[in-house]
Amino acid sequence: MMSGRRILRLSFDLPPDADTELPERLRRLLEDFTPRVQLLEDGALLDLTGATRWWQRDARGITELVQLRVLAYFGVRSSAGVAGTPMLATMACALTPPGRRTVIDDSPEAISAFLRPRPVRELPGVGRKTAALLGEYGLHTAGDIADVPQHTLQRLLGARVGRALHEHAQGHDTTGVDPTPAPASLSTEHRFPRDELDPAAHRRVLLALADDLGARLRATDRIATGVTCTIRYADTSATRRSRTLTEATQHTVLLARAAYAVYESLGLQRARVHSIALRADALRPADRATRQLTLDAGDDKPLAIEAVTDRARARYGHQVIYPAALAINSRPLSARQWDHGGRTESTQGRRAT
Repeated sequence: MMSGRRILRLSFDLPPDADTELPERLRRLLEDFTPRVQLLEDGALLDLTGATRWWQRDARGITELVQLRVLAYFGVRSSAGVAGTPMLATMACALTPPGRRTVIDDSPEAISAFLRPRPVRELPGVGRKTAALLGEYGLHTAGDIADVPQHTLQRLLGARVGRALHEHAQGHDTTGVDPTPAPASLSTEHRFPRDELDPAAHRRVLLALADDLGARLRATDRIATGVTCTIRYADTSATRRSRTLTEATQHTVLLARAAYAVYESLGLQRARVHSIALRADALRPADRATRQLTLDAGDDKPLAIEAVTDRARARYGHQVIYPAALAINSRPLSARQWDHGGRTESTQGRRAT
């Protein structure tokens, strides 16, 4: 289905010492090419539909120029995917190594050639349970989904999900590029010294990341309304899942529970994980927080310990104390942190509790 749109999805390979102003500087550079720029946690979406005539280049040519300028001005390599919809551009970008680009022509034949062989789990909204259910019926690729009648998918998955999945499997996507600045977020990341297979190690990292986010949220008197977990693999591909919290929070124990739930939904089996990033989404002032009266009383103890930990860190530094579960050979895990893609910090040398 030819839409006439040309959407560019960029994924930035940001250095660990990136400064806090880099995302905004990248935005200003990208807006030199098109006013329709949507910054994302790890990159950006650009609508190039109206830019091709101005630049007298096709979408591939503009993409090459964008990547060249981002590298020349900021030293940042990027992966790029270009297609007729944000969904296809994002899928193409996820398969592209840094410094390269994948362009899907806006024709039914090109879209079909790219999309049909893709595993069903790469389609938006398909998690571990949905992929497993579809696999039981022999539906393993986007092509398999596209060939199944829509009403069959709706019987399996429900009316709304089945209809959306059928549309996505055929390359249909009505979303656009939203240039409205995203709500404030806070991110932290751990990169393994070598690709990690052990799920227990993955969970320890998630706890470390939740601990960092919680401490920083409390220090800045903010709460998060959701979390996003991004897993990057040895082959440079990545998976991202988000979850809205039942109540906005700044507490490590609640952030960690949400992070574990998102991780479990990915259904990773012997995955070679290169890095894990956790983001606290849609931040707002802590005075708008609420606490449900039905909250398990068992949560009171860790929240009380958390308050003591914060006071100790405020007096002796953030590295003085950390959860005992993070201690490995008497040395804690470390994480790299970003506030809106900004300056990094290292969490090392802390004392276990």
